Amino acid sequence: MSIESTNFIRQIVARDIAAGKNDGRVVTRFPPEPNGYLHIGHAKSICLNFGIADSYGGACNLRFDDTNPEKENIEYADSIKRDVQWLGHEWRNLCYASGYFERLHGFAVELIEKGMAYVDSLTPEEIREHRGTLTEPGRESPFRDRGVGENLDLFARMRAGEFGDGEHSLRARIDMASGNINMRDPVIYRIRHASHWRSGDKWCIYPMYDFTQCLSDALEGVTHSLCTLEFEDHRPLYDWVLDNVDVPCHPQQIEFGRLNLNYTVMSKRLLNRLVQERYVAGWDDPRLPTISGLRRRGFTPASIRNFCERIGVTKSDGMVEMGVLEHAVREDLDNDAERRMGVLRPLKVIIDNYPANRIEELVARNHPKRPEFGERSIPFSREIYIERDDFMEDPPKKYFRLAPGREVRLRYGYYITCREVIKNEAGEVVELRCTYDPETKGGTSPDGRKVKGTMHWVCAENAVDAEVRVYDRLFQSANPTSENFLNQLNPHSLEVLRHCKLEPDLANAAIESRYQLERQGYFCIDADSDALHPVLNRTVTLRDSWAKQAA
Repeated sequence: MSIESTNFIRQIVARDIAAGKNDGRVVTRFPPEPNGYLHIGHAKSICLNFGIADSYGGACNLRFDDTNPEKENIEYADSIKRDVQWLGHEWRNLCYASGYFERLHGFAVELIEKGMAYVDSLTPEEIREHRGTLTEPGRESPFRDRGVGENLDLFARMRAGEFGDGEHSLRARIDMASGNINMRDPVIYRIRHASHWRSGDKWCIYPMYDFTQCLSDALEGVTHSLCTLEFEDHRPLYDWVLDNVDVPCHPQQIEFGRLNLNYTVMSKRLLNRLVQERYVAGWDDPRLPTISGLRRRGFTPASIRNFCERIGVTKSDGMVEMGVLEHAVREDLDNDAERRMGVLRPLKVIIDNYPANRIEELVARNHPKRPEFGERSIPFSREIYIERDDFMEDPPKKYFRLAPGREVRLRYGYYITCREVIKNEAGEVVELRCTYDPETKGGTSPDGRKVKGTMHWVCAENAVDAEVRVYDRLFQSANPTSENFLNQLNPHSLEVLRHCKLEPDLANAAIESRYQLERQGYFCIDADSDALHPVLNRTVTLRDSWAKQAA
């Protein structure tokens, strides 16, 4: 693969290897905070970091940025590991920022001893007030010129737990007049009397993200530290810290544009609110852009990897249409998903001239383009179910499905003709009486007559009752704003259909197995299923129905 044919990050890595930088090593890392479930934006970073390492014979670490004890827990950490592995990646080392706490503390002491960090006794609010603006320089803290001995003593007492939250903090001494606000004496340690999910109550001071990430990278021998574009202004601080402490190497930070997807939200804070306030059923709700939600909906690892490759890596943030993600899974499932028939809104059909006690087995291919997938038997009898939308009593001119006096083809079966419409007292159609032509088995007529409509169906006697959850986009707005995003929720994002009818072999389908229900879309067997009550989630329609709406 030539440098010119790849994205800009691969070009940088390839040039570094060619120049012998880092002795030709390539080490990346994926460093999520375990404060929520991963979403599709994280998948882009996962595919990029692990993909770079794999392409150049390097290694990628999974590192938990666990320095915020109030919001992190083992549930989130376990979910992250599952998601990374489900996407098809394996880390070289499993690391934790908390595993470096002692060494990070040592680096902080080193900065204090060099006169490059000081303990500040301003409150967090006062620190923000002193920080200045984009057009005005910051003001120096009155505690900025504390001596090294006093700073070491105060920092040791901070660690010992003598002070309350927010009473003191450790700040880097850099430049309060810097045009980059991140360089205006940033806080690098704060007091938090909170139990940590790994270290318990051992620590009551915790390092800040900007201090932790660069040093963790260096301790792990990371060569290329890939992060999203919002950290571009933090890069001078990343380099400043590494330049001023004794570390084994100096990784290179490279920023790329983050993934934004329309008709959803990607903020962990907003996603957490949707979960905690029960607007969705949990982090794995199939309407969410979380990896676990996409998995439960029926997305495949390959479809997500292909999506990430398709959207590419750029130097600017961009909005990607949901249709691009849906196209990726539709493309994958079209190739790999076996076909079945299912009726979501059943209408009974009785074929009067078919033998009453007879059940015959029709043969169907499991995939029209994959003969290696084999064939299956489908039971057929006098009573079947068709889709309610496949019948119209007074159809328009170009309606080619079933109607009084009209002949249609049953998929894999026979030609049938509607002879009578049975209604209930409310005038609703509840049953159709039809006849069939026994000479048309397999869907062809010996006399050469043609029919324009072909319909799916299931045998009434052998059909499996199922629940089908029809998912749509979570938001009505293409770009929901964080201020009033709850007002933009789509009230029709989930429709639960009960008493659906499926082919009998779907009763024993494995959890997460995926099928195309012919003419309906692609579906996944949900974890709520059992042999007596299958539950299917619609992954995606056969075609992009939203494209028509937009047009």
